[in-house]
Amino acid sequence: MGHMGQGAQMGGGGGSPNFAAWGMNDATAQFGMQLGQSAVAAGQDYVQKNFGGFVPLTTLKHHFNVSNSYVVYKLRLILFPWRHKPWTRRIRRSDRGYGQDQGGSSGAQGVQGAGEWMPPRDDINSPDLYIPLMALVTYILLSALHSGLSARFNPTVFGASASRALGVVLLDFLFVKMGCYVLGVQQGAVGGSADLVAYGGYKFVGVILTLFAGMLNLGSTIYGLVFLYAFFANAFFLLRSLRSVVLPDALNSPANVGTVNPSQRKKRITFLFLEAVSQIVYMGVLIRV
Repeated sequence: MGHMGQGAQMGGGGGSPNFAAWGMNDATAQFGMQLGQSAVAAGQDYVQKNFGGFVPLTTLKHHFNVSNSYVVYKLRLILFPWRHKPWTRRIRRSDRGYGQDQGGSSGAQGVQGAGEWMPPRDDINSPDLYIPLMALVTYILLSALHSGLSARFNPTVFGASASRALGVVLLDFLFVKMGCYVLGVQQGAVGGSADLVAYGGYKFVGVILTLFAGMLNLGSTIYGLVFLYAFFANAFFLLRSLRSVVLPDALNSPANVGTVNPSQRKKRITFLFLEAVSQIVYMGVLIRV
């Protein structure tokens, strides 16, 4: 993240690369570079045209707008959420007030005339997709390593682990999405689905911790205790984080979320606990590598 810009400057500030030093013809190498750049541009255009409507690029940019310090503090929050306060997300309010049209969204989750959620870089409580994605990749690699240490490695382990992980994330996402639909939870902010995917992906952090404990051969008791701790930490984290989605506060939301009567509030709290408890099933499936 912070090193990428530095690497780009180092690569672009020294003139044309010396391809001869690598045993390559300059003309051929330049043609290859141009071909590669054209392929990247074509790929970006393809993604924009075919997936831009399903997953807006502004939403992806928002959820990947992280910093090194954010990643460190977020990982600590996921594993040790017990004393964290506050849990409410921060909003960048519009200068024009609530009733005026700004002519378009000013961010990934902007709402005209109301405001927008601050990106993860500026708000520790904001969900991101960087940590879930990196945790997913790490989980797949650890699953393969665990199989290798157990003399059970097979190239199909990568595909099986990826399918299992994506299946769990999809099932968790559909459960929360359906629950929000049945309970009438309003999600007027753009990127609501990306938020749910992010929250569901944080469970991989606890799963990775459990797999590490198993690879250290500390015994079944320690392994079980680590798993239980990871489950309770993830469940508590989801309870507090998803509360802003299921029971949004009108004063801390960029959109008009309306009011919730006592009966609706009770049902939504019950749904939150069901989602938190269900994590033990998802995580139990994931640790069976």
